[in-house]
Amino acid sequence: MATRSANVNVRVEPDVKKQAEDILEKLGVSASAFINMTYRQVIMKRGIPFSVELPSEIKTLDTMTDAEFDEMMQTGLKQAKKGESVPYEEAFDQLMEGL
Repeated sequence: MATRSANVNVRVEPDVKKQAEDILEKLGVSASAFINMTYRQVIMKRGIPFSVELPSEIKTLDTMTDAEFDEMMQTGLKQAKKGESVPYEEAFDQLMEGL
């Protein structure tokens, strides 16, 4: 029996499309295969196959108490002294992955 296919047409921001396709290419997965896998997961889970929620509030200097800030700085200092720090490029890459 011949496999049939249907087209899916969507609009995606160019930068989002490029970033996603670059990652998929590194994984050896085509965009079509990824969409097909995602659709199959929607069917299997009978819903969206990943969590859809608002991120928790990001702590900033403006939203932290002095005690929270001091604790964060102490934690960072202890990590640095133990050699648990990472180069800033790696830290920014990790932050960007979370977006």
